[in-house]
Amino acid sequence: VQLQASGGGLVQPGGSLRLSCAASGSIFKINVMGWYRQAPGKQRDMVATITSGGSTTYADSVKGRFTISRDNAKNTVYLQMNSLKPEDTAVYSCMTRADGGVYWGKGTQVTVSS
Repeated sequence: VQLQASGGGLVQPGGSLRLSCAASGSIFKINVMGWYRQAPGKQRDMVATITSGGSTTYADSVKGRFTISRDNAKNTVYLQMNSLKPEDTAVYSCMTRADGGVYWGKGTQVTVSS
């Protein structure tokens, strides 16, 4: 399973970005897809996850600002990030739990700065 993320970049505080991550390869069933982030000098933390049935979980710090969604037909997960804050600056990585394994994509940098 390969994961390809896109959509990171530089944005001003209060701005928005949308991340996408597509899974490809020999996949029978994807159970969970999600986003994690790691800021410099900090551990990697969960941002949001979504199951194949559409159940979502969010970190408290992003509730009400970020929305995770997925297109099961395209094996793609999205993260809509609104009202971005400087503390959201991090490398964002997508993850999937599929066919009994856990797979990670290469991260994409999100920088929130004026």
